Amino acid sequence: MTATENSRLAIIGAGAVGSSLAYASLIRGSAREVVLYDIDASRAEAEVLDLAHGTPFVGSSTIEGGGDLDAVSGANVVVITAGAKQHPGQSRLDLAATNVGILRDLMPRLLDRAPDAIYVLVTNPCDVLAVAAQRVSGLDAARVFSSGTVLDSSRLRWRLAERLGVAASSVHAMIVGEHGDSEFALWSQARIGPVPIREWADDAGSRLSVGELDTLAEEVKNAAYAVIAGKGATNYAIGLSGARIVEAIVGDEGAILPVSSVLTDYHGVSGVALSVPSVVNAQGVAQVIDVPFSAEEERAFHHSAETIQGSLEALDLE
Repeated sequence: MTATENSRLAIIGAGAVGSSLAYASLIRGSAREVVLYDIDASRAEAEVLDLAHGTPFVGSSTIEGGGDLDAVSGANVVVITAGAKQHPGQSRLDLAATNVGILRDLMPRLLDRAPDAIYVLVTNPCDVLAVAAQRVSGLDAARVFSSGTVLDSSRLRWRLAERLGVAASSVHAMIVGEHGDSEFALWSQARIGPVPIREWADDAGSRLSVGELDTLAEEVKNAAYAVIAGKGATNYAIGLSGARIVEAIVGDEGAILPVSSVLTDYHGVSGVALSVPSVVNAQGVAQVIDVPFSAEEERAFHHSAETIQGSLEALDLE
């Protein structure tokens, strides 16, 4: 596969997340053409008009859309942000039944219009919806997956960079598992530059303790709840995260990102979608990387799998 010329990105849902994703994609030049669709046509048309007014400042990308689903036709990438939003105190998994229902109705109609696209789920609970979308669509798991813990990993990198006084680009660390309460930091593989995180020392020779690492991971896990409590939704950072995933696809980058796809015998886990380091290119998830886990990480990963499996069984997706 090669990078896609004149790439077309379709964003489903013009709420806070979808419009932020469109904004980020235009500014970053993630795709040549950006389409924003929402069942609320007036909302989508207003967002498109507002964004279009700024396109003279962002290069060659264009924006169009509204309430006609036919606008997504020919898309190379479809990012689904539509769904009920998460309220303060509500877990991501509480959203499952409503958003699976929306997806069951939406996915076949999208496939009719963009049969060759790569589909990325951002709507929560994104791991459950990745499984639902794969089963409803019949697509290979490589072509339909969720944003997973790409944002959570960005939060972790930012927090570590802030704590250690280094550039975030030099922090190589990931959150894996569920995008939710059972997620965990893959500390065994984390590096600051080339240095394993537990061996990193500051000028005084001080190292991060296991307790401090656990506290940092807990802060990351609860970061979304803090944002939602303060302003009602998370949108800017997930918009940027979504744009980054789109770029990896249309640019055929082979970028390693912790997206969530339906797994087959990954550390003994099959049939559920969880975030693990994956190679993302024009094929979608081209490869799921077999990463060594510590014994503790192995237990945490299987706990995440059981959490998602329980939700799938409750939703009768088996």
